[in-house]
Amino acid sequence: MPQLFDRENFFNAVRTRIYHGLSQSQVAGCEAILTEAERRGLGTPETAYILATVFWETARAMQPVKEIGEGRGRAYGTPDPATRKRYYGRGLVQLTWKENYVKFGKVCGADLVNDPDLALELPIALKVVFEGMVGGLFTGKKLGDYLSGSGTDYVGARRVVNGTDQANIIASFARKFEAALAPLSAPAGPPASATATRSGILCRLKSYLGY
Repeated sequence: MPQLFDRENFFNAVRTRIYHGLSQSQVAGCEAILTEAERRGLGTPETAYILATVFWETARAMQPVKEIGEGRGRAYGTPDPATRKRYYGRGLVQLTWKENYVKFGKVCGADLVNDPDLALELPIALKVVFEGMVGGLFTGKKLGDYLSGSGTDYVGARRVVNGTDQANIIASFARKFEAALAPLSAPAGPPASATATRSGILCRLKSYLGY
């Protein structure tokens, strides 16, 4: 059964320990990530690291954003000769370079090459993040290479996205998100004493009725 996360516990924790207040758009972004993580059956460490990565890459917005400067001064910020589009960073994790727009366009079923701003739409941006980080499409490294039953390497997990850039800072946020992610408890059954009492009453009733 897929793990479900306790939303009330999560948002109470991040509101006070990470954000010091949350906007509706931040809530919506976190909710979208939690829902997709649950759908894919991800555990707490993987979900925490995805939240921390998006937190960092979007400057806390938790919504798809454009790269500041739109690639100015970088090769990928120059209009492509064939499409006249610029493939600077967009999304929940900054998708750059034309070849990556080609690759993720195929994965997402969207024409990101001719319309790269589609990467700013939340459903597409989510798929980019999860396929990139869980499936290893960003760098060839997967979250499972660093976050598994044998250990949790939040610092090393940065290699899933971008080498070791800001690895320690993102790891520190991953630990905070992990602390906020409590599994949703199954509804508790009736106390044993209550069950025994009902059983005893049923037996006496059957005896009284002659069963």
